[in-house]
Amino acid sequence: MVMIYWAQLLHFYQPPTQLHWVLDKICHESYRPLIEVFDAHPHARATVNINGTLIEMLHEHGMGDVLDGLRALAERGQIEFTGTGKYHPILPLLPEDEMDRQIALNKRTSRHFLGPTYEPRGFFPPELSYSRNIIWPVIKSGHEWMILSGIANPATWPVDTIYQVGCDEAAGCGQRRLAVFFRDDWLSNDISFQRISAGGFLSRLEQLGQGRPDTYVVTAMDAETYGHHIQGWEDRFLAEVYEELQPSRETHSGIVQAYPLAPHATSLLQAASESHQIQAVTISELLQLFPRGAIVQPLASSWSTSGEDLQAGNPYPLWLDKDNEIHHLQWQHLNLAMDMVRKAISWADNPASRRYAGIARGLLDRALHSCQFWWASRRPMWDINIVYKGLELQDATILNAYKAINSSGASGENKTEQYYRVVAARDLHNKIIDRLFMA
Repeated sequence: MVMIYWAQLLHFYQPPTQLHWVLDKICHESYRPLIEVFDAHPHARATVNINGTLIEMLHEHGMGDVLDGLRALAERGQIEFTGTGKYHPILPLLPEDEMDRQIALNKRTSRHFLGPTYEPRGFFPPELSYSRNIIWPVIKSGHEWMILSGIANPATWPVDTIYQVGCDEAAGCGQRRLAVFFRDDWLSNDISFQRISAGGFLSRLEQLGQGRPDTYVVTAMDAETYGHHIQGWEDRFLAEVYEELQPSRETHSGIVQAYPLAPHATSLLQAASESHQIQAVTISELLQLFPRGAIVQPLASSWSTSGEDLQAGNPYPLWLDKDNEIHHLQWQHLNLAMDMVRKAISWADNPASRRYAGIARGLLDRALHSCQFWWASRRPMWDINIVYKGLELQDATILNAYKAINSSGASGENKTEQYYRVVAARDLHNKIIDRLFMA
């Protein structure tokens, strides 16, 4: 019997600046209905990425029942959690110490609220944004695999083997390797943009298995796709798919159950073959079902990067488009903030300076979130208020960093130099605001 393994990843995320009423609406339309779908289908499996900032917001806004639901699903083995950056930063655009911090902060927050069910084997780089410089931070934080966009794949499309990546020897990682899974971008986007039905999806999986031994397919999308972006999609697509996957026997590994195409599924699968079984699994389970393959060098990219973007040398078009002036001004401002926070922490030598340095450090963590750049991309996302909220966080970071420096025992020369940076940041701020007015 040929097996077709389907591993679905759901990405739960809202920015740290999100409004209460919006978060409440998303919980009502998407998060709770999704949990209900899994509750109603005990054989359903998925991999879940939920950022620490959303976990904290759900708790603080009185929506902890969502966390309870996810925790219960994990306890039953229906879902697994992944690691990520707490505030959803674009990791390839950050220095290594900031990447390390975001990954560690996410682990600490997630373990606090999700308990022992949070034992991530895999890693979800926010927006599936990738470059070689993120490999070592992911490896040294204890992860075994990473998921990337299909467009990052530089080799033959993997269906029965799992590629690996390795970091530069200079990074100190030796011969350590990271398994890498590539999202099926076409299939994932067909689901995300309602271009395929439940029956069409299962037929597509069936076709992918034709003429091959056991195969696997990975899809990944925003959890908010179900119910929030597309109302009722959790029932009209996801629940229908799981209803057609009926429990059967355990696989030879004894890890998960197999789900043959249901006998009554002819309304959905006219061409279904009895020689195939489709099985829903977590991504980590694929590691025990398929062999490791060659070491590859994925392309710097994200899950919003097109082939044209790659040809133009524009790997992160929604967050640092080479032709987007506002993006470049935002990153100049943020880089000033990061540099000043490092100086503030290094020079803090009394209670007052340490206090302000600590405030600046916490604000900077939040100020790294990706949404402020996404909403400035104009492809077609554009929202001056979300851009401005991000800028406010950066401003507050710089304010507290300079207060820490000015309260410290740093030399007058150093304080003057950092004040010049405050002036430069103020100029960048004004330029960004001017562009928002004129856009």
